[in-house]
Amino acid sequence: MKPIIHAIAGTTAMLIIAGFWTSTLISEVFLDYAAVAAVKHAIVYGLFLLVPFMAATGGSGFALGKTHKGWLLDRKKKRMAIIGANGLLVMIPAAIFLDGKAAAGEFDALFYAVQGVELIVGVVQLTLMGMNFHDGIKLAGKLRPRAN
Repeated sequence: MKPIIHAIAGTTAMLIIAGFWTSTLISEVFLDYAAVAAVKHAIVYGLFLLVPFMAATGGSGFALGKTHKGWLLDRKKKRMAIIGANGLLVMIPAAIFLDGKAAAGEFDALFYAVQGVELIVGVVQLTLMGMNFHDGIKLAGKLRPRAN
């Protein structure tokens, strides 16, 4: 049951982050300031969905890690530490900050600087999560590990 919870929680978290990222990019490139503000506001509310899925992914991964050893698991743990730190120290504060600025109509240089950081770190998050997803499939025996 733990592997199923882990897979569902991790996949859902990735999809939520991808949705945040895509919505941000589309609103910035193709829509008006009101749409950007609406997206920023929706992302903050979406954190109430994302955070539990990330916690479930981490918790179930930790529980599964007790029964496995090796370099694949070590890599996943290192990536997860980076993913968690990025989320807590960059992504969540940026989302809250951008929502406040957008709600006030302050689309200034600081808004776009933070927006740029958020988009870059979002790609990093998705990349690291994708790598963990791939290594998780290997750990589950669904793929053969490549020789390093």
